[in-house]
Amino acid sequence: MNQLPSEMASTGPATVILPPRQTLPVVFASPHSGRQYPQDLIAQARIGSFELRASEDAFVDQLFNAAPKLGAPLLCATFPRAYVDVNRAAMELDPRMFDGDLPDDSDINSMRALSGLGSIPRVVSGGVEIYKGRLPVDEAFMRIDTFYRPYHGALQKLIDQTRDHFGYCILIDCHSMPGDSCDSMKNRVDLVLGDCYGSSCHPSLTRFVEDCFRDMGFAPSHNDPYAGGYCTRHYGRPQEHVHSLQIELSRALYMDEATISPHRGFDVLRDQMTDLITRFHDLDGTLL
Repeated sequence: MNQLPSEMASTGPATVILPPRQTLPVVFASPHSGRQYPQDLIAQARIGSFELRASEDAFVDQLFNAAPKLGAPLLCATFPRAYVDVNRAAMELDPRMFDGDLPDDSDINSMRALSGLGSIPRVVSGGVEIYKGRLPVDEAFMRIDTFYRPYHGALQKLIDQTRDHFGYCILIDCHSMPGDSCDSMKNRVDLVLGDCYGSSCHPSLTRFVEDCFRDMGFAPSHNDPYAGGYCTRHYGRPQEHVHSLQIELSRALYMDEATISPHRGFDVLRDQMTDLITRFHDLDGTLL
């Protein structure tokens, strides 16, 4: 059996929970479930703490918390998405947010930045403005250096170590979506699998995960309406034996969105995600 040695978990901007022995060539990551809201964000915000949580993938890290005991590392951002969004390129910045000049390499024309959803978000989910006024441009650089880069540094290290040992690595980027995200779709959708239209992983991986979910009774969608964010696109390089797949779980499955609290479906869904992680032991990785 392939194994990697155990290491102590690290904490900080990125919490890494390692298995006693890594037996799966899989890294699970939860970039948007951080809930340690910095005091400077609360002081600068024009909205309250509850409203700030509108963009949070609440409790997703807990849904996948069995990964380490089942042989796979779990990476979780501790800071909130409303403060720094690591599922964007570092320099996707909205110049309207800041006092001061942004560097020439800033992607100020990104559709995400222009809509207020860059690496330093201007709005929370629903388009509600976060800040009372403009921020000093040095604030953006501080957040990127202090929070964004450590998260991606930890993720890259986990990917490299896993690929070096097993010959390939699978990144499962774990997210949640509002329960009404797919209301306009004709058929019921419980979750969305995003592989950037086939570019971020081998199709056998997407089929495997989709079949696992269908066996559990879920109704998955593929790339619609979420095809995969920055992490899925950036790290998913099948030609280099790194395969990335984004999972968006409907929040209606496990939480009351009005109160941001788990409901009775939470334990059921967590058990199902534990089952999903276990099934990766059966994945035929010869094509990866």
